[in-house]
Amino acid sequence: MGADTRRAHEIELFERTEMANKGQMTGMLGVYLVAAELSRRGFIVSPTSRSAVGADLLVTDQSCNKAWSVQVKTNSRRANFWLVGASAKKIRSESHMYVFVNNAGGNKPEFLVAQSAHVAEKTIHEKSKKSSTGSEFWSFMVRDRQTEDEGWQLFGNSLPDPDVQATLPTEFQAESLEDATSDQ
Repeated sequence: MGADTRRAHEIELFERTEMANKGQMTGMLGVYLVAAELSRRGFIVSPTSRSAVGADLLVTDQSCNKAWSVQVKTNSRRANFWLVGASAKKIRSESHMYVFVNNAGGNKPEFLVAQSAHVAEKTIHEKSKKSSTGSEFWSFMVRDRQTEDEGWQLFGNSLPDPDVQATLPTEFQAESLEDATSDQ
């Protein structure tokens, strides 16, 4: 391999790596934006290992009575769909949620929350129009949103239920927590 060919190959590898890094950064930004929003709403949130299949976040209400795995899909700019992968057609669990993010480049990001069964039902499967590549795509469209708003209510109430709350110290009771979250 000549020096010019080797240099062209190195540039191609660098560009591929740079594109992969941009995609990873977009995905991580989405995960942390969703984690911040759920935390702001009073949920307990923990990111998973980046190698975890199907779940980017683990979420629970404050009494640990309800828990969810959350898959986050992020676009680097406003779009009317998100790529979801073939597994989106198969995962149907009451405790698995999707949060789709359109990162609006410095503006407030747009969120769309949907239950996994809804995403499985509405995911579109398409094959590439270029028959030579054989590529396949699975996507979820904005028009198939589950609610008219962002859908955060699908997670329910983050505050402890009254039976659990009665056993909590005063500073952890709902009135104190509502005061803390209403300031935000």
